[in-house]
Amino acid sequence: MEQKKLKAIIVGPAFPLRGGIANFNEALCRAMNDLGIESKLISFSLQYPNFLFPGKTQFDKGDGPLDILIETKINSVNPFNWIKVAKQIKCEAPDFVVFRFWLPFMGPCLGTIAKRIKKGTNIKVIAITDNVIPHENRFGDKAFTNYFIKQCDAFITMSQSVLNDLKEFTNTDKKIFLPHPIYDIFGEKVNKQEAINHLNLNPLDKHILFFGFIRKYKGLDLLLEAMSDERIKKMNIKLIVAGEYYEDATPYNKIVSKNKLYNNVILKTEYIASDEVRYYFCAADMVCQPYRSATQSGVTQIAYHFEKPMLVTNVGGLPEIVPNNKVGYVTEINSKAIADAIVDFYTNNKEEEFIKNTILEKQRFLWSTFVVGLEKLYKQIANESISGF
Repeated sequence: MEQKKLKAIIVGPAFPLRGGIANFNEALCRAMNDLGIESKLISFSLQYPNFLFPGKTQFDKGDGPLDILIETKINSVNPFNWIKVAKQIKCEAPDFVVFRFWLPFMGPCLGTIAKRIKKGTNIKVIAITDNVIPHENRFGDKAFTNYFIKQCDAFITMSQSVLNDLKEFTNTDKKIFLPHPIYDIFGEKVNKQEAINHLNLNPLDKHILFFGFIRKYKGLDLLLEAMSDERIKKMNIKLIVAGEYYEDATPYNKIVSKNKLYNNVILKTEYIASDEVRYYFCAADMVCQPYRSATQSGVTQIAYHFEKPMLVTNVGGLPEIVPNNKVGYVTEINSKAIADAIVDFYTNNKEEEFIKNTILEKQRFLWSTFVVGLEKLYKQIANESISGF
């Protein structure tokens, strides 16, 4: 007898909303469909009120993906809308719903939808929790997170540190760690010279890359201070900063001015369109993430896709993803340690060795592996429910 095809809905940001979480959700939906789980996305018509959003726009340009179904439905601040969305999901009767939880602000909205779809049904709720303890704490965070967590049947985290953080909110054993899969949505890699020409960079310079939106916890200030190291200046190394400020740019500009880094830093401080991402990664010799705090990072997975060496700091799940002195460096959280690693990279010609190792290491981060883990978790909670445990 043919086994019934599983049906799932992913609730979370998707096109035309922009950013790494939207990119992830679209890739996950695609991978689930490819592996035989009938899936679609329900996204936000209003994700954040404008006064809460630190960037210039929440929306991406261009055409959305044509191979997956995205419904733009959820208003994050309208409880009547949450009830309506929950009713729709119940009518569609998926086997399970995957909620993407990354911010306590979303707790009331996502928690209410989850609570209402479970009432009187066998629909299971699985949360992919990027963070349960946010990088920047605000009043009400714990209560909002706790409300959402209580509505979930099981959890997936993409770092061991978040798996541990969950203990503050639940003692369930229905939680697993699955590494963040590789972002393969930005096209194939191009030759370094082609990328350098495309970005109008000097081919005689060496280039390292800081990529993604800029906030204090991401440690760009530490990397800028590292760039003032005289050893780095003499090596003709340029830092490309490619990403939008999500806070005041003044402190960063002061570091550039204080250390006379005008000729050492290339500022592309704007949102980088999806079709341009590959050029920034392919032009770089190494991708740097000098974070003060982290759980996991999509930037490492973009770097893996483009087979680029990485420098990360020893925080959260980053050392789990970037083996030290194999595909890059894991440094302490200070500018001297970061500078020492950059100097070592160029002095000892590590690029070729690290690239070879990224090609091998990235096999750990396949989308198929993630989906198989997700399906196994669903079957575990579904079987226990049938058995009455």
